[in-house]
Amino acid sequence: MSARAGQAERARKKPDLPIVVYVLGLSLFAMGSSEFLISGVLPKVADDLRVSLPSAGVLISAFAVGVLVGAPPLAVLTLRWPRRATLLASQALFVASIALGMLARDYWLVLVSRVISGLAYAGFWAVAMTTAVSLVPPDRTARALSVVVSGLSLAMVVGGPAGTVISDLGGWRAGFWAVAVATAATAVAVRLTLRQSGPLDGPPPELRAELRVMKQPRLWVAYTTTIATTAAYMVSFGYLGALLSETSGLPVAWIPAALSLFGIGAFVGLTIGGRLADRSPFRVLTAGILGMISVSVALALLADHLVAAIVLTFLLGVTGFLVNPAVIGRVYTIAASAPTLAGATNVSAFQLGIFLAPLLGGLAIGANFGLASVGWVGAALAVVSLAAALTDARLHRTPAQTDEPQAVEAKEQPIET
Repeated sequence: MSARAGQAERARKKPDLPIVVYVLGLSLFAMGSSEFLISGVLPKVADDLRVSLPSAGVLISAFAVGVLVGAPPLAVLTLRWPRRATLLASQALFVASIALGMLARDYWLVLVSRVISGLAYAGFWAVAMTTAVSLVPPDRTARALSVVVSGLSLAMVVGGPAGTVISDLGGWRAGFWAVAVATAATAVAVRLTLRQSGPLDGPPPELRAELRVMKQPRLWVAYTTTIATTAAYMVSFGYLGALLSETSGLPVAWIPAALSLFGIGAFVGLTIGGRLADRSPFRVLTAGILGMISVSVALALLADHLVAAIVLTFLLGVTGFLVNPAVIGRVYTIAASAPTLAGATNVSAFQLGIFLAPLLGGLAIGANFGLASVGWVGAALAVVSLAAALTDARLHRTPAQTDEPQAVEAKEQPIET
């Protein structure tokens, strides 16, 4: 066999993505399960810690606040650290924080542990996405990001419920110990696969370059798209169990199975979006957002029809997660020359969308518009995201006016808009 033929054969056999990208997604699944687990065991937590149910509910917000405010400062603090060291340190801190909370008998120590867990999770999430981008060529960026983000969708629909089952069998702390063990196992996998992937770290990032990138208006338009698209599907997902049981008439025993359809749809959406978003991000964004608008309006109108509501649950997962690779990819494309702080801020943008969704949905329900009104809220948020995506597309076609070519989309590949 000739040398050229041998090279062609090796290229053909080379996997689309390095194995470490999948390990990063699995790690995010393990850590992210902690965010969704606590909702299912809240009454047990309140009883064990001898606090009211609302006080126990603050533990959910504590984790969210840790993620929301933690990602950008941690990105700056660890900017010059090797990425592999930052990833492993984040996982170690996460495991230690869970151990602190599970060994504590005092509510305030558990609360502190949840904030620390959120901080560690935010730090890992931001660096994991930047690492995934650095390991693949530009034409596979969105695909790699979709694999990493798939860990979050799995945590939402598999990790949280599985942890709740473990907690039902062994006490509420058992589920969190399982999360800690799973995170420790994935940390070992991260260490091994990063070593096998060869050198990651080029010249250390410069804070001045990172801050210069953050001044771009188009980046903040992309963050607006992130917040609005995330809130648009999460506002319906957050109340989906109640909607299906109280409005659609689905027996309570079937709620987990129905919600799993959302997770299946999310996986389908991520797979499609990851394969298409590298070449046509704005087409993917537009199609996904229009899909969310249609599904959300249909859910508001047809919530009392059981079969329609179940089908729409699946479609909400597809359309909601279809846009995620394109949304994340736009941030890393705009901030290609200095992506660390920009990517970390996008993590906060995702968490802000998750945080705002139940509040906005609760306002509609509290105003006596009924559970189905969350569909209208989701549609309105999707319209906002569509306006942001169209603005981003217009700015993309307009050459950036700047004296710092490294701070703009200098490395952006030609894409269809």
